[in-house]
Formats: sequence, structure tokens, C-alpha cells
Amino acid sequence: MTWMRALCHLVAASAAALAAPAPAAPPTEAFLPDTTPVQLEAGKADTRVGELIFRGGVEIAPDKANIGGISALEWHDGTLFAVTDEGRWMELTPGEIAGRLVDISEVRLGTLQGANGESLAGKALGDAEALTRLPSGEWLVAFEQDHRLLRYADLTDRATGKDPRADGLIAAFNPGERNEGIETLAAYPGGVLACAERVDPARPNCLRVTEAGPRAFHLPAPDGIAEAGGVPTDAACTAGGTCYVLLRSFTQGQGNRAAVIALAPDDTATTLAVLVPPLLLDNFEGLAVRAEPGRTFLYLVSDDNDRNNCARTKAPTCQRTLLYKFEIAPPSAGPVAPAPAAFAAAPVARPGVRPHPEAASVAVVLETALGPVTITLETARAPVTAANFLRYVDEKRLDGTTFYRAMDLGGARQPSGLVQGGARGDPKRALPPIAHEPTSQTGLTHTHGAVSMAMNAPGTATGDFFVMVEDQTGFDADLQASDPAWAAGYAVFGYVTGGMDIIAAILAAPRDAEAGEGVMKGQMIAKPVTILTARRAAPAP
Repeated sequence: MTWMRALCHLVAASAAALAAPAPAAPPTEAFLPDTTPVQLEAGKADTRVGELIFRGGVEIAPDKANIGGISALEWHDGTLFAVTDEGRWMELTPGEIAGRLVDISEVRLGTLQGANGESLAGKALGDAEALTRLPSGEWLVAFEQDHRLLRYADLTDRATGKDPRADGLIAAFNPGERNEGIETLAAYPGGVLACAERVDPARPNCLRVTEAGPRAFHLPAPDGIAEAGGVPTDAACTAGGTCYVLLRSFTQGQGNRAAVIALAPDDTATTLAVLVPPLLLDNFEGLAVRAEPGRTFLYLVSDDNDRNNCARTKAPTCQRTLLYKFEIAPPSAGPVAPAPAAFAAAPVARPGVRPHPEAASVAVVLETALGPVTITLETARAPVTAANFLRYVDEKRLDGTTFYRAMDLGGARQPSGLVQGGARGDPKRALPPIAHEPTSQTGLTHTHGAVSMAMNAPGTATGDFFVMVEDQTGFDADLQASDPAWAAGYAVFGYVTGGMDIIAAILAAPRDAEAGEGVMKGQMIAKPVTILTARRAAPAP
């Protein structure tokens, strides 16, 4: 059996049944943390360091749960997962606006369990230093002090066991001291990368295991951090085998430094960024990668070194947990818009679902430069708004217009947001404004694929519309809202029933950072996607 199979197909050795009842599962805590948005560089929103562009960050204040020392980070299905060096698992739900990290909307955490349900709280048994999600969907956690790998079907449940074959990976690093074990673990289809905190080139600090076998190598810290003893502390890999490695260092009197290196599948290393003071830094120990078509994001999180309770002390050593988001800069030739085919197999490509399929409707096809988009207009449920759109179609007022705006929004599913198109206020195309049809009246809602009217205020909509990518029901009318605009909401009048892969590709299209005004600055698509024609669809046979 290859090293790859030995690691990625760990078969849990079930513990013998005990006569006494199994220990009760440790409780799970969930709370809304106190966070403050922070900047990497004071006064600058999108600081670029090397190949990394800062996309927002938050400082997580101390709380009753005492988050503690986060040692590893992993992105999965819209959530950040972590483990701590006190034997706890954690979920952090990021809050993002227009692609920027601005909040943590929820934290869930609990104690990791052993194979028999025993608590792993504390340093002796629970010094969790590395976390990765296997291609099987299971989790692998590496522990120091008591060097071992445990496998979990779910981090909230007991470990499924410790496979003796995992000892081979630990033995490859020959940890002599309690902090010389596996510090970094990153799995992907076809391989696993593991690293230890070492600086001596004579003792390789990284190991990549593939079907071809194990390959040990030394990953040196880049200039700017090497002189401070930079060591690997976390990593994450894309499906193609490109891995991103976080290195950190601390020097008394000079503070923390960090670096991010990209490792090609053949282990060729490229330094993406070296982060040094006076940038706002901390003891970064966790890195997660979020790969989307055409864009790649990295999240970095810090370990508070057991000194985060600033509520009890004002000492200079008081630390809080920092969580940062970065985007890897596109190639110098400029960003390339992903093709709809990149989304074809993704959940985001699914068509919108009409909440009242029995209601009368009319289908319209927008033939765009990327392919056809079919919109089913709710002529019975939203007669005024649907008739207005049909007039634009029948009079060919949408021919030659564009999808010109894209906005990222938060949510459990990603990518998520909206794309906007239409007349763009062109007086030669725009018809008179129409009466507002709120969702409280039509019974429609801003779910995935919904098509809604763009407007400045109720009763001002003309020839511009937007399409929802994933559910954004906050755009619905809210009769309890104190703000009249949100009480009225926006007017849904149809659903994209074909071509959501096209809409997803438009959402991912490169944007002009300087175009747009006010809240829309940075949301204008650099190369708007042309709507070649808009026509009623041929009736179904």
C-alpha cells in the first residue's frame, strides 16, 4: 500500500466496547462574538503586499468562551473550521460585504473527543496543531506532545480511531521534542502535504505524499522572515495540488512576522508575500484557501498565546484574535473572466425555482456574449413589473445593453451575490418609471435565480434589473422595518430557469476597482457582458 493510501484511506480501529456507558458528548457553545473591523495598514482599505491584496479583517474580542490558541484553519462550504492547542474544534461564520470580511456572525466550539468519547481538553492530550479535510469528507487532526493523527467523520463527534499506519507519517519527522511533530497538514485529491516547525536544512521540514510515494524536502523561509527563524505553521491546498504555506516568526522587540509561499505540485516554491511591521500583525498560525473560478482567497488567523483576555488586563501583552482575508492578485496580464463551463457542475449553476409554478408566465431568452439566459416572467403574480420588462423586450430596448455590475454578498453558499444589467439609465432606452409591486403583494421572493427591479426608491424602476445568486431574502419587503425603503423591499418579477452558469460567471468577472460611485465603487464589471438580443422564447410544444 502506498503512503498516499496509508494516509488518505485510514481505517479506524474501533475500540473494544466498554462495560460502562460511553461518556456524554461535550457540550457545544454557540455565540455572537464581539468583533471590530481592522486594517492591515492604517488608512488603507486594500493594501497590497507582494501578490496578496488585503480584503478585510476583524479583531475578535475576548469572550466568556475564551477562544484561545487557534492552531489551524480550513475553509469548507462557506465556513471556517479550526482547532486549538487546548483540544477544541471551532466553526467561524464569516460576515462579508461586497467581498470584504467585516464580521464574524457566529462562533461554535466544543471539545475534541477521543475514540472512546473521552475529552481531549488540555495541552497534554489535546494539543491540536493541524487540521485538514480529506477528499472523503472526513477530517484529520494532528496532535503534538502526544504525537498522533486522529480521524473524524464529524469534528463534533468522537474520533473514529487512530490507525497504526499514520505512525509512518509521524516517524518521517522523527519528533524528539513535544513541539517537533506535525504542524501543518493539507490534503487534496491525489496527495497530502505535511510540515514541521524546523529551520535546519539538514532535517527536511516538509513531506508531500502522492501515489508516486513520499517526497521529503526542506522549505526555507524567504528573506524578511528567515533571519527571524521563520517556520511553517499551516497550509492549505487547491484541488489541483497547489498548496499555500504559512510561515511565522517572533523576535523579542521586533514583534511578529509572517510569510505565504505557493508550492506548485512539483514543490517549486514562490513567495507570495512577506508581512512585517508596521503592518498590523500577530502570531498567525492558521491558513485556509478558498478557491473560486477565476479568484483565489486566503484567510489567516492568529493564535492569542493564552493572553487574549483584554477585559481583565490592559497590559501591553494583551492580545486578541485576528482574522484576515486576502486575495491572490491576478497575473500581470490582468484577470481573466472565468467561462460558464467552470460553474457547470457547481451547485450555483442550478436553475431558479418558481415559488408558484402553476401561475401564468412568459419565458424570455437573453442571448448574451457568454451564452443564453432564460428568464421566466411572473406575468400573473407581478403583472405590472413583468409587462414592463416585456415591453423592453418587444421594443428591442435591451438589445446591445450589458450586465455591468456585480456585487458579492454573504451567505452559507458561495459564490453569492447579484449581477445587474439593463438600460443603465440611458434616456434613449428608458421608459417611464413603473408602480412598485412589493413581494408582500406578489408572494414572490429573492431566492436563487430571482430577477428583480433595480431602483433608487419604490416607484422609480425603469429598465434595469438584477439577478440573485443564492438566496438573498433580505431584499424582500419587510413590513416590520422602520426604514420605508426596506419595508417596501425590491420587486421580484421572474426567475432564471436556464443559464445560471452564465450568471455565476458574470458575478465572478473582473471588476474595475475605481469605477462606480458611493457604495457601488469597485462593483462595476471591467468588461461588461453584452446582451446581444432579448426575445420571447418560442412556446413549448
